[in-house]
Amino acid sequence: MVVAGLDIGSRSIELVLVEGGEAVFFARESTGFDPLPQCRKLLSGARYDRLVATGYGRGLAAERFGAETVSEISAHALGARHLFPDCRSVLDIGGQDTKALALGEHGRVARFEMNDRCAAGTGKFLEFMAACFSVPLEEFGAFALGGRPGVSINSMCTVFAESEATSLMAQGVEPRDIALALHDSVVRRSAGMLRRVGVAAPLVFAGGAAKNPCMARLVEAALGMEIWVPEEPDMSGALGAALHGWRRFHR
Repeated sequence: MVVAGLDIGSRSIELVLVEGGEAVFFARESTGFDPLPQCRKLLSGARYDRLVATGYGRGLAAERFGAETVSEISAHALGARHLFPDCRSVLDIGGQDTKALALGEHGRVARFEMNDRCAAGTGKFLEFMAACFSVPLEEFGAFALGGRPGVSINSMCTVFAESEATSLMAQGVEPRDIALALHDSVVRRSAGMLRRVGVAAPLVFAGGAAKNPCMARLVEAALGMEIWVPEEPDMSGALGAALHGWRRFHR
């Protein structure tokens, strides 16, 4: 029994195949304007017996591909717990939303909070700000790590934060210092979400933003605890979706 997990997000789509309770294959594609062709591209070369979808496009996968569905919260909890069996909390910062999860006994979700109504505090926010600095997104974290603390960005609205950053640059503040402050503003919001749900160590940091070294360092500093980052942090949701299907079959 091979189960495919498909996580259809705002910026990317991830596919994970699980066999024997372990991931044996993964792949990703950009979501683009229309996610359906990208989903077909990922699934066309995959052999699987069962398909489970998560992410904001899971309803589309159910309609077009006959996929079962599982919520993002459940999928990310399953994925994180599989990779790190002792984890007690999960922070997932994706392109369009941020999820903070507190896990209870046996890895079940005890409490969660999700920011999915505003780009502030998400990967989209960092992507937008990286473009303002003319720095490639994959290099923005390293760029910010060269900054010095002491600068503050108070607005979490993307538009107003850009205005603050522009004003600071006009005052002669170093761009790297402003970039560090922008990262810190995202982390402050995420740390607040985690505290409200009851963060406990060990904490797994997942999602595309977990690839950003500045974000990882600031999350550790803000919470005063070591964090665990998966080797492929943006695959956690798809992994959890596949595991959900595999476990249901093997009950």
